[in-house]
Amino acid sequence: MAKRVLMIINHHVYAYMLRKEILEACIAAGYETYITLPYGEMVEKLKKMGCIYIESHYDYHGMNPVKELGLIMRYGKIIKSVKPDVILTYTIKPNLYGGFVASAAGIPYIANVTGLGTAVGNKGIIRELSKFFYKAAFKNISCLFFQNKENMSFFERNNIAPGRHRLIPGSGVNISKFSLLEYPPAGTTEFVFISRIMKEKGIDQYLEAAKYIRGKYPNTRFHICGYCEEEYGGRLKELNDNGTVIYHGFTDNVREVLKVTHCTVHPTYYPEGMSNVLLESCASGRPVIATDRSGCREITDDGVNGYLIKERDTDDLINKLERFIALPYEDKKAMGENSRRKVEKEFDRRIVVDAYMEEIRKALGEQK
Repeated sequence: MAKRVLMIINHHVYAYMLRKEILEACIAAGYETYITLPYGEMVEKLKKMGCIYIESHYDYHGMNPVKELGLIMRYGKIIKSVKPDVILTYTIKPNLYGGFVASAAGIPYIANVTGLGTAVGNKGIIRELSKFFYKAAFKNISCLFFQNKENMSFFERNNIAPGRHRLIPGSGVNISKFSLLEYPPAGTTEFVFISRIMKEKGIDQYLEAAKYIRGKYPNTRFHICGYCEEEYGGRLKELNDNGTVIYHGFTDNVREVLKVTHCTVHPTYYPEGMSNVLLESCASGRPVIATDRSGCREITDDGVNGYLIKERDTDDLINKLERFIALPYEDKKAMGENSRRKVEKEFDRRIVVDAYMEEIRKALGEQK
């Protein structure tokens, strides 16, 4: 009888765009591969790949204890029905809730810390509660993957699942899908911000810098791609209408925007694991300007494939934008080529897939 793998994840886009190769590897290894997440259009692509889909509803920002308990019970019912031999979880709620259920059921499980979120980022009672829950959820974990050293160090210092930590290069990037793009021609200098439009992703700094730079350097353009949170809707419309920025809305094909932009700007201070925006931009051969913090500095070699900026510092962002604008065209292009070489060497998604398959086989007793 084929071994069964169950992946618990929170979003159909992330499941397909970031975890597809792991699922493919599980299917190719002969495992019955189940996935549970809220329904979305990418689910049909996952099913065509050979995944067995089970729906689970999910409140992304919800803190209602009754609803959260309901999600835990739903995971419990799914696990009882599927009877998986190993469970894979991603992001905070699936990691915690899936961990509780897997541990109670005595099923091996592998979690991926894709970022610690604001609860752990801010000191206080919420942080202490988070540590308590992580210790309980990960008590019997088989392997705990981390996307950056800072997150792993936090778990080491707090004695959470000691001896079962493993560092991987984020989600990696599919360097075949995100192949090297031709660098755009000179004439204008085009920047792009690719992210959910929210405060912690540095959108305020980007918009402020765009207003200043556009006033001083008319041959610049500032593109924005991503879901817009309600509080920024009016401001983005105004700045788009007056030509300060070009807002593309959400796109599931960032390559079309990367084709015409010279540099990706990521002034985030959100506590994420490893920036997929930067990985995909670098793989496409684009220089990057990013915050000097975990999840960004690992990808950005200052002065080599882009520039690092201080957190929440608009003046420093403006300084680095001006420095990039002043570069000769060939130097900008060379920075993009350096980005591509870096991800080929350090962030190929095959590294992540191989690590997962090794740990899955260990958990299944197929590899010592």
